[in-house]
Amino acid sequence: MTDSSSDKSRKTLSLKPREESSDKPGNGTRMRTGARARHASFEPRRAANAAATDTEPAAPQQARRAAPTPSERRNNDRKPEDRPARQAHARQTTQSTRSTDSRSADTRRASDTRRSPDTRPGTRTRHGADTENRTDRPRRESAKPGPRDHDRRNAPSRPQAARPERSDRPARQPGREPRQPARHAAPAQRQAAVPDNNGLYAVFAPCPQGLEQSLADELLALGYADVRADRAGCRFRTDWTGIMRANLHSRLATRILVQVGQAPVHHEDDILALARSIPWERWFGPEQTLRVDTSAIRSPMQSLQYCNLRAKDGICDRLREREGARPDVDTVRPDARVHLFLTEDTGTLYLDTSGESLFKRGWRFDKGEAPLRENLAAGMLALSGWTPGHALLDPFCGSGTILIEAAHIALGIPPGISRPFGFMRLRDHDKNAWHALKDAALATARTQAEAPLIGFDINADAIAAARQNLLRSTLPGDVIRFEQGDARTIDAPATQGWIIANPPYGERMTAQDGAALWPAWASNLKQKFGGWQLHAISSDLDLPKHLRLKPLRRTPLRNGALDCRLFAFELVQESYRDNKTPKAVADDQG
Repeated sequence: MTDSSSDKSRKTLSLKPREESSDKPGNGTRMRTGARARHASFEPRRAANAAATDTEPAAPQQARRAAPTPSERRNNDRKPEDRPARQAHARQTTQSTRSTDSRSADTRRASDTRRSPDTRPGTRTRHGADTENRTDRPRRESAKPGPRDHDRRNAPSRPQAARPERSDRPARQPGREPRQPARHAAPAQRQAAVPDNNGLYAVFAPCPQGLEQSLADELLALGYADVRADRAGCRFRTDWTGIMRANLHSRLATRILVQVGQAPVHHEDDILALARSIPWERWFGPEQTLRVDTSAIRSPMQSLQYCNLRAKDGICDRLREREGARPDVDTVRPDARVHLFLTEDTGTLYLDTSGESLFKRGWRFDKGEAPLRENLAAGMLALSGWTPGHALLDPFCGSGTILIEAAHIALGIPPGISRPFGFMRLRDHDKNAWHALKDAALATARTQAEAPLIGFDINADAIAAARQNLLRSTLPGDVIRFEQGDARTIDAPATQGWIIANPPYGERMTAQDGAALWPAWASNLKQKFGGWQLHAISSDLDLPKHLRLKPLRRTPLRNGALDCRLFAFELVQESYRDNKTPKAVADDQG
């Protein structure tokens, strides 16, 4: 029993992290194979050796021990002649343990390589980084190293030739080849990122939904060819001067985007490759700031934010390779804006030449309670069929957006005449050509409107805001007449004309307010505005019932996040409903 317990004790002691030589006693480490017993019996000799060789003093933990521990008592019972055999057995056990640890470490590395999906090139990590650029990082070790890890770190390093090469490692996923980063797509699949042989660029002009055909008609009137209405916008081709002219004159477009690249996209690295292939140095460089925006329809990408990051990385990599530096990012007032649009299998990159959205004309600071965007107001004017030769009335004018837009149309003043544009900050901006465009536009402007433009609102503060906006718009002060008045009692300023309005609806209109407004306003329209046309935008689909009028048209529009309709009515003196049959009246109410 004594020998068996001694063997067990020897194996336990042999697995300590470090094994010190017995000729340096008192160094603070726990000794092996009965060393404590020998040191206890030769205390005077140990103190003398420590003083002579300038070694460290005995560990305080050993000095405080007044009585031997149970393991020391067992070591004291061992016979001196068994010492060589015990030491040989301890060395053999230690070497076997280290060999087993080495084989286990290699097995764990190979297993981690097979199982870990994060080692694939181009795989997105939790922090949105690309692991193919992290191959120079040290291999990840265990979070809590034990005695065996301590021995491995202190053991001599292995020759590098003994480790297998990356190509010899096991496959990452059985039966599947590892994904390779799509650094460069096939040239046949990618559209050219330069103008065609005629110097024409492919342009996309987004607009509010419902105004696509009106925008196409506007672009055709401005002289652009190959105009095609698309989802929430129009496409056409023009040269760079035509791009500047579209920014200056378009009343309905939200932006003018130049398509600079398109390619199949199935992985985030395809976006990186597409962005790197485009000659961005034509338009901006490291000395300018950059912003990238991403939108998608039915895209399989799981994170648009990461797609946005890959596009930005591709642009910066391209400029760093060509010019030795990368641009800074500015999300508030950047010099250059790039838009990435993703579909199910393609990605398209656009250079934004507008900067701020085109509906920001630069004159409206006081917006009122429920403002319309300027391009939506211009779209309502276009859809209504109003022309500058007819009187225009807005009985709910608010901050005056509809009437100020109409005044610019009546006087022939471009909507962008007083604001800056994004293309003005790009490289090689032709200032002379830009000033020539503005001078030509102002040369044909008029100073007086052909017909009256009148706005009423029951709120005095709204009228004051409308007058301030008119003053900032640089229009003649008498081109629009803003007055405080109630839509239920106002008189018609002419025998014929257009009423285009944004009456209260949604949160601005309670049931009680509607009961007080709609019948009285409808009665005033029938009595005083016979021969006029009424065009009102509302998210309340029951507006025709409230007014007891049958709409000629219902045009779907989007007012911000609201799904609205632009209702068109033809007003007849005392209402044309009076001469209808009961069945026709029932159809109108239905």
